[in-house]
Amino acid sequence: MTDDGLTDFTRERFRHEGRSHTVLRSGKGPAVIVMAEIPGITPKVARFARRVRDIGCTVIMPDLFGVAGRDPDPAAHGRTGTVVTGLRAVADICVSREFTVLAAGRTSPVVGWLRALAAREHERCGGPGVGAVGMCFTGGYALAMATDGRLLAPVLCQPSLPLAVSARNRRSLDISPADLRTVQRRCEAGLTVLGLRFRGDRLVPAERFALLRARLGDAFIGIELDDGAANPHALTPPHSTVTEHLVDEPGQPTREALDRVLDHLRARLLTSDT
Repeated sequence: MTDDGLTDFTRERFRHEGRSHTVLRSGKGPAVIVMAEIPGITPKVARFARRVRDIGCTVIMPDLFGVAGRDPDPAAHGRTGTVVTGLRAVADICVSREFTVLAAGRTSPVVGWLRALAAREHERCGGPGVGAVGMCFTGGYALAMATDGRLLAPVLCQPSLPLAVSARNRRSLDISPADLRTVQRRCEAGLTVLGLRFRGDRLVPAERFALLRARLGDAFIGIELDDGAANPHALTPPHSTVTEHLVDEPGQPTREALDRVLDHLRARLLTSDT
């Protein structure tokens, strides 16, 4: 792929309690917040967002780190360009106090901003509620956002925080105990949480999905894909379930997983009996 100009998205700033980020928007219908993985809003993340838009939703992409639209593939900017793209995103994260990377049992400060964005977009777009899709670094944010009753369709694509650098972190989530209790109560009342991972992904250990099942019960639907189902031409080991490692062909397990994500959003946001 090449860089994506994102010309079918509008851009605006959203400010809340001293935090401000650019937001990209496209489409009509109930709002879905799509949060990018590292290194940011890549062409493949944008392609996923357009799939969400095309089912009848307004897709909103917060530009939290990296360079929106830049293709990290070496074919686009060379290997040096790939490294620079990744380092810039990591630098954005490391210098910001909005992101909690290593601490287990903590909700990142940026989640408050994301909840406010979801509330604003629900008022703006209408519908029964809002969806949220987090990926990798932002995967767990979709869960923490679900403390707000307007969040009806949380999707956790390869939730990678806290970084699995210890046995404790491997079986932990990036959400505070109080926030998790609120989400548990919502799950008891009917909320469903969708999660995706590759079975061999060390960034998203099996213990994390086991913990989600233990805490959320049948309300957590975990989709675990064999590593052999990943796009063999990807630059990294199997990780990005709906973007980099997607094999976008009918009958492929990753395509079926993507379709389940879209079906989850449809069922919660677009059906008349929601």
